[in-house]
Amino acid sequence: MRKDWKLHIIVLFFVFIGEAIGVKQFNLGVGTVALFPMLYVLLMGGIVSFPKLKWMNEVQMKKAAGILGISFMLFVAKLGSMLGPSLPKIFEAGASLAVQEIGHVIGTIIIGLPIALLLGMKRESIGATFSIDREPNLAIISEKYGADSPEGRGALGVYICGTVFGAIYLALLAGFLGSLGIFHPISLAMGAGVGSGSMMAAASGALAVTFPNDADDIALFAAAANLITTILGTYICVFFSLPVTARLYEWLEPIIGRKSKEAEK
Repeated sequence: MRKDWKLHIIVLFFVFIGEAIGVKQFNLGVGTVALFPMLYVLLMGGIVSFPKLKWMNEVQMKKAAGILGISFMLFVAKLGSMLGPSLPKIFEAGASLAVQEIGHVIGTIIIGLPIALLLGMKRESIGATFSIDREPNLAIISEKYGADSPEGRGALGVYICGTVFGAIYLALLAGFLGSLGIFHPISLAMGAGVGSGSMMAAASGALAVTFPNDADDIALFAAAANLITTILGTYICVFFSLPVTARLYEWLEPIIGRKSKEAEK
């Protein structure tokens, strides 16, 4: 503990600053973007961990990552304590929870794969678009193709981007969509459960700010959707998403692949 005094002081300082700033909402005309303490802390953490600044070394960053895991355990434990009393609500929404999982799987393939090919990616696009590429998905790609394969590099690239920008992006998107008044807050909460604890926490936090009266239900359904995605998502990726993405790549790459079109010219 004493050896990491610098790390603990930095974290405490960031938390203090984030809470002092509080929740800020900005009206963009068509909707509202909500900024809350977690986003500020994420940004400040990203700044101090920038290698050229040399404020934190790699050892401290790894220790911080370990502490983050413990923090999410506490967060998940809190959500678990809320799940039990609310199981009837979850069972009532059973069909909705199951159907919304389709978007988590199909969306990355149908939308992401063509865009990746148009941008010039080759087999990296398979690993980058068969899922949102969290830890279980990296394990699947590594087992199937190898960590140093093009598919593995594509998955790792999305994993890094998701780790750095995912929580911020989903928080802004969730707050904006919630402010439009088009979607029910519970529907947005289900969509927040993408299989990543940090992304779910950021998105559900933004929704709780937008819909304060539904904050408990938002946390509940986001946690339920996230749990379903984590449990079922691994099997869906192995038996459906990855094979389908690989097959679609073989079909689409000669047609819309940027490098393939340039070769024809």
